This record gives sequence, C-alpha cells and structure tokens, in this order.
Amino acid sequence: MQLYCHSLTQYKRLATLEVKVGDLTIGNFNPIRIQTMTTTDTMDTQGTVAQAIRCIEAGAELVRITAPSKKEAENLLPIKNELRRLGYNTPLVADIHFTPNAAEIAARIVEKVRVNPGNYVDKKKFELLEYTDAEYLEEIDRIRERFTPLVNICKEYGTAMRIGTNHGSLSDRIMSRYGDTPMGMVESAMEFLRIAEDLHYRNIVLSMKSSNPQVMVQAYRLLVQTMQQELGHCYPLHLGVTEAGDGEDGRIKSAAGIGTLLEDGVGDTIRVSLTEDPEFELPVCRDLVKRYTHRISHTPILPLKDPEKLPYSPFAFKRRNTAEVDNIGGKQVPVVVADLSHLHHISPKELQSIGYNYDADTDKWNIGDAAADYIFTGNQELNFALPGTLKVIVQYHTWLQATDKEKYFPYFDIQGYLSARREKRLAQINFVHANADELGTADFTAFLENIENNVVPVLHSSSAHAMAAIRRAMVDLMERKITQPVILLCNSGHNNPEEDLIHYATETGALLLDGFGDGLWLKALPDLSVSRQPSPVTEPLGLINNVAFGILQATRSRISKTEYISCPSCGRTLFDLQETTARIRAVTNHLKGVKIAIMGCIVNGPGEMADADFGYVGSGVGKITLYRGKEVVKRGLSSDVAVAELIDLIRDNGMWVDVK
Repeated sequence: MQLYCHSLTQYKRLATLEVKVGDLTIGNFNPIRIQTMTTTDTMDTQGTVAQAIRCIEAGAELVRITAPSKKEAENLLPIKNELRRLGYNTPLVADIHFTPNAAEIAARIVEKVRVNPGNYVDKKKFELLEYTDAEYLEEIDRIRERFTPLVNICKEYGTAMRIGTNHGSLSDRIMSRYGDTPMGMVESAMEFLRIAEDLHYRNIVLSMKSSNPQVMVQAYRLLVQTMQQELGHCYPLHLGVTEAGDGEDGRIKSAAGIGTLLEDGVGDTIRVSLTEDPEFELPVCRDLVKRYTHRISHTPILPLKDPEKLPYSPFAFKRRNTAEVDNIGGKQVPVVVADLSHLHHISPKELQSIGYNYDADTDKWNIGDAAADYIFTGNQELNFALPGTLKVIVQYHTWLQATDKEKYFPYFDIQGYLSARREKRLAQINFVHANADELGTADFTAFLENIENNVVPVLHSSSAHAMAAIRRAMVDLMERKITQPVILLCNSGHNNPEEDLIHYATETGALLLDGFGDGLWLKALPDLSVSRQPSPVTEPLGLINNVAFGILQATRSRISKTEYISCPSCGRTLFDLQETTARIRAVTNHLKGVKIAIMGCIVNGPGEMADADFGYVGSGVGKITLYRGKEVVKRGLSSDVAVAELIDLIRDNGMWVDVK
C-alpha cells in the first residue's frame, strides 16, 4: 500500500508541483497559503472591493469571488482594477459553478479560476444512470470538448485553476458508477486533471471538500495515492471542510478535518469555511498553519513497520476493535474526562460547567447531554454525593484511602501500575498514564506485556508531533493484539482559548478520524487556568468540556447535540445566512442528533447537504425551499414563515421534542 504522505512517524511536507497564482507560489514546499471568499454581491463593485480589502488586511493571500454568470465574471475586471489602483495586488480567484462561459471570461481577468467538476459540464438531478464502458467514454469526450477551451485560455493568460470537487455535488454520472464515496470524489477530479495533463497544462490546485471531516480526509488521501500511482507526481492541495458552520462548532470541524491532513504534511493552501464574515476565517487559518511553520520532526524510538503491514486502513474508517472495561470501549461511545485537578476545592457548583446542575431544593442533579463521564480530581476525595452517572479518577495513593471504591478509580504511572499489579492492589478500572514517546523502552514494553483486562491506558505525548507518536503507539497495540480501550490525553499550553481549540481538535480529531480512541481527556496547563479570566462563556473548564464533545461530534464519534451544516455565504446567497442560521439554531439546538443544513442557494443545495436530515435552501430572493433528506417537501416559501415551516416539518417526521 503506497502511503498518502511522506511518513506516518516523522513530519515532512508532501512534495507537490509548484503553481503560480499571479505573483504567489503554491506547493513545492512553499509556505502553506491562507485564503477566504467574499460574501458580497459580485455586481456590487465597491462593496466587494471593501470586503476584499478587509480580508487582505486580515491576512488573506488569495481572495475568491463568486461568478455565477457572465455578467458577474465581466464585473471582476472593475473589481480587480480598483483593488490594484488602491495598491492591493493579492491574487483573485473566480468561483465558477454550472457556467463554462463565465469561467472562460474570468480566466482572462483574474489570476485563478475554480471549477467544480460535478457541475461544470454534468448536471445533477439525482437520477440513476446506466452506461456501457463505451458510453461512459463518450461522456468523457464530451467533458474534454467543453473543458479544453478553458484550459487553453488559462495557458494563454497564465491563469491558474483549482479543480474543486465537493462531496455533495458529485454528478449523477459519477454517483451512478462510484456511489457517494471518496473514490467518486477523486475520480470526478481526475477526469478533468487527465484532460489538462494531455493538454500539457499543470498550473492546477485540487480540492476534495466535504461537510463530513471523515469523508474529506479519506478523499484527500485517496487523491494523493491516485496521483502518485497514475501520474508519478502530486498537484498542490487546497484543504477545507465545506459548510463547517459557525462559532465553536465550525472551528472544531474545520480543525479536525484540515488539521488531520496538515499533521501528515499534506496540504498547500487552506480555507476555513465559516458562516461568518470572511475576515473572521483568517485568524483560524493562521492558528492552524503556524503549528507547522517551525515544526521539528523527531526520530521515534520504535518506528512503524512497513506501511503495507499497517493494521488499519487510512482510506476507510473503521473504529479500532476494543474490549469493554466497564463503560469504556467496545461498541460504547467514547467517554469524556474533565480535569479538575487544578482546583483547590471542588463543590457541586464546579460541576455545572461540565454538564451537572445541582438543585438544592429537590436535592437532585440535572444531567445535560454534554456531561463529562469522569472527573479527575488529583488528590481530592469529594465531600458531597455525586450524580449517579459520574465517576472519579484520583491518584493511586488517594484511591487507597478512598471510602467509596465503586465511584473512585486509581490513576497510575507505568511503574506504579506494575508495582500495584504485583501486590494485587487494583480496582475494577485502572487508568494508567503512558507517554507514547517512551514506546520501546523497557518500562513501556513491560507494561504492554503485563497489561490486564481491567486497565485503560491513557496515552499522551509531549512531542512536537504528538499525534504521530500516539498513532504509532496505537499501531503497536494493534500489532500486539492488545484490545484495551485507550483514552487520548491532550495537553495545551497556548495563550488563548482559540489556539487551545485548534490544538485539541487537530491532535485528537486526527486520531479519532482514524478510528483510534475510546475517550478524550483535554487538559489546559495549570498556569493557563490561573491566568485566564473566568466567565460563563470562556471559563476554561466549561470551554474545554464543550470542545471535547464538539470534537467527538465533528468526528462522528459521539453525537450530543444538533448538527448544523451551514454554508459560509457568498455573492450567490439569497438571504441573510448568518441571521437565519442564528434563528434556526435558537429554536432547534435542543434536538440531539438531528442534522439541519442551511444553504444560501441551489449551488450549495440538496447535493451539498450530503447526509442532512432536513434542508433550508435559498431558491430565490426571499424564497426558501425545504427538504427532507434530498427530497423537496415545500418550495418557494416566504423567508418570513420558512423557519416555522421547518419546525413543522421536523415535527411531522417525528424528530421534534419540546424543550423541557
């Protein structure tokens, strides 16, 4: 099996061709470039220029502008001229869907055009089509005939191109042959890439976007493998999770998907798609990219074996098979451990931020959907009765003195565990902290050789490339046929919650997307907990707990809340996307496990919604079409009543619950 990256153990960027976009170079080990997309009407020249300037001043190295028809494509010229007159030389990218003639106009004006192979020539009607091989080749010839003029224009004008596949907009032809799969996404792009290669045009960047990070990661990996095997070289990759949403959820989902690939050196430019003003995407991009600016690799103590013998597939998700240790592992959802060890005194009040609210009048606990399963208190035994579902992890010597050994469980280091095992002083569940950087040492090997069925390893790494170190340890467990469930421990020592979020989501999200991990334990270093100003929104304990559940939700590991698939808005959007998303979220955010897509126009419509349960899609100015899955239920609704109609639709399908 050929790998999709240089190494699974040592950080090194994937070698790609170099692409010129104006004066900007992408790929070939150049810095990872960050970009965004305007949300203004492209016909509003001054508004688009003003927003583009805000994006450039926020750090955008490329700015994309939608060109849905010939008139918008033609208006790119006055936009570009005004930006250049004002001294802004950042390359512009035209975003094209459905309209080859608009792409051919734009390619003569801006530095780069993006085409979607799913709708550039093909149409999408959700029809099952059957082709003989000869008929399929005729369709490829039709694509060649329609795509070649654009390639020739790009060659003549020195214009770059992005072939940008989206999971939800695969054509009926591709869907009929490959299904709604990562391989279908890859083949959709490769059809266009082969034509460009035949025409000796290589100034191309590719993307494989999906609102599902799992699908997105697999598609990019398969694309790299396919290019290596078929072409012998790789084109630069534009990374992104499409329709990620807004706020914390959008950032977590983007970091999990984009960060997973960046961790392995894959990716040359990124865009974080948030349902917010585009300039707010750039700080998230910067936080992601700067992790790799001075990334130093490390030589593992025990390298992975030949990739052909990997005990898991990086191209298809399968959760690692584990044994059950009480409520951890097996087919159970991953648990969340909240770290309270930095608190000098723990009372029922401190548990509110991790999902447990105590009502003194009734002497009862109210437990939320995002309530931590365990708390780590260090050396403290609590002096109050705990909620029925909550359990406590304490240091081993504290556990020895604990009166309630049904609720309290010991936390060992490796040497402490080996000693306690010999003395037969173990609990029903024993948590053992293991540093993945020490894999191959005598102590670590002795631990693995003497591990018992009631042990849950807590894996962490202090390496700069921690994800790879932990993944290496997980591979070792699989090769040894050790099936104990593993909790992923991730420390963060950054200066602000935004960087912490990126760090947690990238390092643990990458492991979860490969099927590794039966629990999350996110920890801010003690000095950070003291230095931050606590508030109901940013208090570290609650923030970290929310991020843990957000990571599990984004990686489809554990569903604890409503999921929103919300496009980032652009000049095609037919209603105020941010306001509408906020309105829908306000009335539906209690619907655990329900997936709602909120799309600004038909381009990001039924196809892009992928596996959403319900869709709210702009179909005209002030007009909304509602979907159940990919089926139109109500068309042309006024936006004034569409949210209420959406609630009725959810209710009619038996998925509505009243707020308690």
